[in-house]
Amino acid sequence: MNFLQDLHKTASGFQQTAKMPVLFVGHGSPMNALADNPFTQTLHQLGRDIRNRQPPRAVLVVSAHWLTRGTFVAVNERPETIHDFGGFPQELFDMQYPAPGAPEVAQEVLAALPDAHPSDEWGLDHGTWTVLHHLFPEADIPVFQLSIDYYKPITYHAELARQLQFLRRRGVLILGSGNIVHNLRQSIPNFMHDDPRPHAWAVEFDEWAKAKINQRDLLSLAHYQQAGASGPLSVPTPDHYIPMLYSLALAEADDDIRHAFEEVSFGGMSMRTFVVG
Repeated sequence: MNFLQDLHKTASGFQQTAKMPVLFVGHGSPMNALADNPFTQTLHQLGRDIRNRQPPRAVLVVSAHWLTRGTFVAVNERPETIHDFGGFPQELFDMQYPAPGAPEVAQEVLAALPDAHPSDEWGLDHGTWTVLHHLFPEADIPVFQLSIDYYKPITYHAELARQLQFLRRRGVLILGSGNIVHNLRQSIPNFMHDDPRPHAWAVEFDEWAKAKINQRDLLSLAHYQQAGASGPLSVPTPDHYIPMLYSLALAEADDDIRHAFEEVSFGGMSMRTFVVG
């Protein structure tokens, strides 16, 4: 009898919902957490739209800032706000995003990913909380993160993402947070001189990526070097690029893809943000 009760309890947690959208957000500088600009205003509107459509049961974030050997799922009940940066105003370090964790949903992910491991050693990094601060400012929706195994080939991540499709029908909003174009070395001089103009190669690659996203061409996106010289310049390391592959790989045949925000600025930084479904 106890076994049947446990089975019923587990099954009741798997209640189907209307399909949730998927987001990819180009998070850019941590200072966006403090900003009121067209980008952050877009995030506020996206959050309102999602709540009005169907409030998420939880948010699963794949952030460019949790890189591991192996795949880990955060199971914290109360994830801390991680200030994983330096040289910014104290006001930014004082910010907290006190959302609860989602350990029950994390267990569903661990059950679906046999090679993944639980972790209580990671909270919410700035790729997560600086974005959620604008999407869901009340910090009332449970949040947990999935790490990026940085030692796997880039195509691995699209395959892993597809194993998370079931979450979209269990009320979970999946969010990839990174930047399609992210070359800090080429951007820092622009930031220092407050020069928002983009480099031509950054615009070229961002437009190439947009076309491939619209075509759902994950294979080309995984082999971004085929874009020409703009590819390696725009993606000198794949950490900020990989979250986009997770978001796109979760698109189903009947999902629309809408580019909610499009901007390349400060030399080599794309803030492209899109919605799947």
